[in-house]
Amino acid sequence: MSTPDGGTRPAPTDSGPRPSTPTTPTPKKDDPAMAQRIDVKDLNIYYGDFLAVEGVTMTIEPRSVTAFIGPSGCGKSTFLRTLNRMHEVIPGASVHGSVEMEGVDLYGADIDPVAVRRQIGMVFQRPNPFPTMSIEENVLAGVRLLNKKISKSDAADLVEASLASANLWNEVKDRLQKPGAGLSGGQQQRLCIARAIAVKPQVLLMDEPCSALDPISTLAIEDLITELKKDYTIVIVTHNMQQAARVSDRTGFFNIAGTGSPGKLIEMDDTGTMFSTPKEKATEDYISGRFG
Repeated sequence: MSTPDGGTRPAPTDSGPRPSTPTTPTPKKDDPAMAQRIDVKDLNIYYGDFLAVEGVTMTIEPRSVTAFIGPSGCGKSTFLRTLNRMHEVIPGASVHGSVEMEGVDLYGADIDPVAVRRQIGMVFQRPNPFPTMSIEENVLAGVRLLNKKISKSDAADLVEASLASANLWNEVKDRLQKPGAGLSGGQQQRLCIARAIAVKPQVLLMDEPCSALDPISTLAIEDLITELKKDYTIVIVTHNMQQAARVSDRTGFFNIAGTGSPGKLIEMDDTGTMFSTPKEKATEDYISGRFG
């Protein structure tokens, strides 16, 4: 079968009826915090015919921080984007294997990719507030993009709650109508996190969220990540091994054999174990600074 971007996925094996319209992955009814577990099985990621990442299998636990580390070009950011189907917006990109959230295949034929991206939010490497929008409008942008009707009072409550969750409310509450682009870099990144939180996702993906920030702003984001994991499943890509050690509960090490080879998940374990007694020599060499 063809994916929306022209890639391919194996045809479904069951012959039962499918819904006529795409559906939304449904979170567990008994999980009040809405954080969700993700299971990845034998995932191969392609750009056209090129195999970029090969054979990834892992479990990402709810209400935890999972960090991906590894040298540049090993596929960790590519893999991160497959978790909410951002990868497939690239022409010719496709995946084989499965990504399941609480047992629901996020790449199933009856799953709406836009709904997946609402439930699994993304925060990018560089802060990207909408430059023509105010702070308030930035927070509400995702909600309005989803065509959700919201009253003025509910919108105000949502803006305050989202900014408070991003530890930004007290800094901006008196200038909500000012441009979001006028904030400092660290504040802009927290604004982007507030924007992601506003649509009430279950999972937050963060692709090197502190790489463009100064040390003080980096510490603020790290403190925020620690707070957010009480309510969300968080997955972070970082080149900063000290950051992975500080904020994550589990760490996965990706590596690549050489140019033209696919990236692979070499090892994944509790962060304390990964940084003290890794099983693989390649992991130990990377963490100790012998390469990368």
